[in-house]
Amino acid sequence: AGTRLACVFGADQIELSKDQKTDVFKKEGESVTLKCSYDSSSEVVFLYWYRQYPNRALQYLLYRGARSRSGNSNTADSRFESTATRISTELRTTELRLSDTALYYCALRVGAQ
Repeated sequence: AGTRLACVFGADQIELSKDQKTDVFKKEGESVTLKCSYDSSSEVVFLYWYRQYPNRALQYLLYRGARSRSGNSNTADSRFESTATRISTELRTTELRLSDTALYYCALRVGAQ
């Protein structure tokens, strides 16, 4: 049987990490790491990263499982990679391009236990 996934629970939340600046400025060719912290009572955790260009829909980048789902992952662009702990997730990319200039979002999805 598959895992039944639920919407974010009332106590579940994700936000920029305290040490993550809201505006990041880098040069082409450099690397960058973005970090979000999350809180959930669930052991079934999936962390997603998206980006958005002005006046465009969200673009899926990747997801990374955490806690009991730490072996799960999928990426749409191999230049992006993610790590996850019990309380945070990071998005890393190297060789930045001008086309990477966008608004980046982290999202949390939890499953029923």
